[in-house]
Amino acid sequence: MRSSNPVLTRFDETVRVQSRVLGTGDPEAMTVDDVVARTVGLLLLTGATGAAAWVLVPPAAWLPAALAGTALAGIALVVVISWRGITNPVPMVGYALLQGLLLGVASRAFELVHPGVVVQAVTGTFGVFLGMALLYRARLVRATPRLARLVVGTLFGIVVLSVVNLLAYLVSGRQGLAVYGLTGEVGWLPYAFSVVAIVAGAFSFVLDFDLVERSVRDGLPRRYAWLCAFGLLTGLVFLYWQFLRLLGYLRR
Repeated sequence: MRSSNPVLTRFDETVRVQSRVLGTGDPEAMTVDDVVARTVGLLLLTGATGAAAWVLVPPAAWLPAALAGTALAGIALVVVISWRGITNPVPMVGYALLQGLLLGVASRAFELVHPGVVVQAVTGTFGVFLGMALLYRARLVRATPRLARLVVGTLFGIVVLSVVNLLAYLVSGRQGLAVYGLTGEVGWLPYAFSVVAIVAGAFSFVLDFDLVERSVRDGLPRRYAWLCAFGLLTGLVFLYWQFLRLLGYLRR
């Protein structure tokens, strides 16, 4: 079974190799509590940075370009950390800081135009996360190979199309799959794209929970809890963006 999250997909290869060597029962092996603690820590750092950016970063003509650069830098960090299987928390903290800055400024802009949308997006994000966790815990949703292939393919396509759409917008100002302005009419395609992204993001958590569970069972070293936490953070950030964008469309 492979995770749909690009961070945890790479990590899954490590699980397969090291589980044959380490076995279980190691006092230094990672636990679910380790993953939870690190995930909460990264989320708090992201939230604190976002709150600071909300208050301290003033609107300016250069801000859209800076935000686009921050978004692309965040994607680059995800690729590097996942590809190299990094377990050092320093680059993960850097990602949390970058995303906090990006989310804080963007959320403030959305809130000024659509009051209350940020609370709704946060509620939707964590509501979906907790709902999928409960469904997984009750074994009502299982991480099957068929589900993995479907979610992996869908998310990969969403990420690629999103980057292409952003670059096209920066070069030509034209918007297609996602609308970056906060006002104006929205066609059916951005709505459909956001809904598909939310559904795929929700089901990706099922595969991530399964991978974390197997990693703990196989007794991987505690440092890999950072990589699991980082993977979950990227999933939550992705889901929040999709909710914020969709709610922005609906509130126009």
